[in-house]
Amino acid sequence: MSTVRREDAHRIYRRYVDAVVLNGQASAEAAGLHTTDLRALSVLDLAGSLTSGELAERTGLTTGATTRLIDRLERRGLVRRAMHPADRRKVVIEPVAGAPGGVDVEAVAGPARRRVGAVLARYTPEQLDVLFDYFEHAATAYHEATEELRGAAARPAAVTPEGAQE
Repeated sequence: MSTVRREDAHRIYRRYVDAVVLNGQASAEAAGLHTTDLRALSVLDLAGSLTSGELAERTGLTTGATTRLIDRLERRGLVRRAMHPADRRKVVIEPVAGAPGGVDVEAVAGPARRRVGAVLARYTPEQLDVLFDYFEHAATAYHEATEELRGAAARPAAVTPEGAQE
């Protein structure tokens, strides 16, 4: 049973999430990129390649903003547009590995990797299994919550008979 009080757990978790977001911003700055650009590169790195529509969906950007993002990353040589392997009418966006002027992942991620690695080293293999099980399920939960919020934002607010929005 946990000895952390519920209100303390909430505060601790919020501090953790805020620290992750702040580190992401600092990582983007260190790479000379906007946070959205670094996040898109991460999404592409995990996926391998995506259509611009898929990239827009996964980053939460509009299609127009995604086109501008791809243009910026392509100018830097970090991504390329290529023919879709199964549908020649489509174009996919691919990350360019080892691109000159690319992102030095170790310089950008190294400080967090070292520090978080030291934290993880404190745990037993069984505890690490629990942590990584949490990460896997929490990622899914956050994606589902994101879709829920996007769905709510897409629905027009209800208007009361008095004309006020609910």
